Amino acid sequence: MSTPLRIDFVSDISCPWCAIGLSALEQALSRIGSGVQAEIHMQPFELNPQMPPGGQDITEHLAQKYGSTPEQHAAIRETIRERGAELGFVFRLEGRDRIYNTFDAHRLLHWAGESDTVPAGRQQELKKALLRAYFTEGENPSSHEVLARAAGAAGLDAQDALEVLGSGRYTDAVREREAFFTGAGINSVPAVIVNRKYLISGGQPVEVFEQALRRIAAEPA
Repeated sequence: MSTPLRIDFVSDISCPWCAIGLSALEQALSRIGSGVQAEIHMQPFELNPQMPPGGQDITEHLAQKYGSTPEQHAAIRETIRERGAELGFVFRLEGRDRIYNTFDAHRLLHWAGESDTVPAGRQQELKKALLRAYFTEGENPSSHEVLARAAGAAGLDAQDALEVLGSGRYTDAVREREAFFTGAGINSVPAVIVNRKYLISGGQPVEVFEQALRRIAAEPA
């Protein structure tokens, strides 16, 4: 018998460790197989909620935010690229030189998770399409055209996606969820919350996710 698990994946489109964490989480669930029945919900978190239209040069941004040098930034990006490659996720270093506002991407993800017209599981596929658009293709995730294209790649209706993006729908709902998770103490991502009780922080290796999920699933109901 499968053990049901609710997994809230709190993350941002502009977070490379979130791409790593989601890939590792999915592989961990694949290893566990029929032992658990996971229901994954993508939850919003903005690393840079004040990012202006047009974004900012990523090296300049990281220097301002963390005090890192271009050399340190290059070393971290290489580490991230290698971790991604181990999991089958491609981080394209060339061309991805800006960081953008991601609020509209979170609105689109909310639509994919809440709308009765969207098939189950498409929200997770949309999340992966958005991560690929930014980290692999080097596209601008604040562009409605890019977001709609990602929706189409995830099996959603691109025209419906454009309508959602142009309407401003789900703005309040996304703000409320962001406030809920930051109010609960989430200040870095990815944050993987299992059964609304257990927290697994960061882009952990597959083995760490697998061990944690097996342990949680084995606990008495």
